[in-house]
Amino acid sequence: MNADAHQPVLLHEAVEALAIDGEAGVDARSDGVYVDATFGRGGHARLILERLGTHGRLIALDRDADAVAAGRRIADPRFSIVQARFGELEKTVRMQGVEAVDGVLLDLGVSSPQLDDAARGFSFRFDAPLDMRMDQTRGATVAEWLAQASEAEIREVVRRHGEERFAKQIAAAIVAARQRGAITRTRQLADLVGTAVRTREPGQDPATRTFQALRIHINQELEELSLVLPQAVSILAPGGRLAVISFHSLEDRIVKNFIRTNAQRGKAPERLPLRERELPPPRLHAVGKHIRPGADEVHANPRARSAVLRVAEKVE
Repeated sequence: MNADAHQPVLLHEAVEALAIDGEAGVDARSDGVYVDATFGRGGHARLILERLGTHGRLIALDRDADAVAAGRRIADPRFSIVQARFGELEKTVRMQGVEAVDGVLLDLGVSSPQLDDAARGFSFRFDAPLDMRMDQTRGATVAEWLAQASEAEIREVVRRHGEERFAKQIAAAIVAARQRGAITRTRQLADLVGTAVRTREPGQDPATRTFQALRIHINQELEELSLVLPQAVSILAPGGRLAVISFHSLEDRIVKNFIRTNAQRGKAPERLPLRERELPPPRLHAVGKHIRPGADEVHANPRARSAVLRVAEKVE
């Protein structure tokens, strides 16, 4: 498969949510500055560029060197890409000489090219080195982490990030197996998990939740998400939009709670009487209800089935 082959999920819905061309009650900002903080292979970015005006600008981020290389093949003076984690969003945008932006897009999780490149070790469909790092220049691989993590640490990661009810059995099997030899291959780990998971939902491989949990942990995906959301609000201009596509219930919970919290007035300090109008105003308001892919999109791209898009606008 072509390494650049990728079907962006909720493509039109996410770009339309940024309101680049304007919509009812919202002025067009086609000459504004936008950030695609998860470039991937640029599906969303290319559509944003189509909507941008002559003086518009799109700044893209990705921690994956292959994604950055793909981005650098876009010959458009309105576009630039930086290799950075999206948890470094505010610093990266400021370094581009920008103080405020009109929209931020986050498309969370792993991209199709990452899953389909056997050498990256994200998928149990191939027998490959057990890596899973989005940035292969930093941090420990999954194999290295499994070699030194305690049974309790492995159990907690698999339980918390994979929502795996057999986490205890999986952790015990991993610790027992590594006493016989290092766990270094994707197929080796998948087979090991398969022996520990007694039942699984129809059509789902027993290793699915464990691989997802280890990927989320090794890349600190939930921590990065918690870091980037307040930074996105900080750099948005009044009326600017934040659009987030998540694929995991834990991600979506963080996004939903963040928007809900920031759409409320601040609380008064204890024992300090204040009228409601004197409380800090909301920073955001939610735009519409969450959006899920339609049946046609899920049929064409099964990886879209768990996607959720949430949109918020910075309060004037």
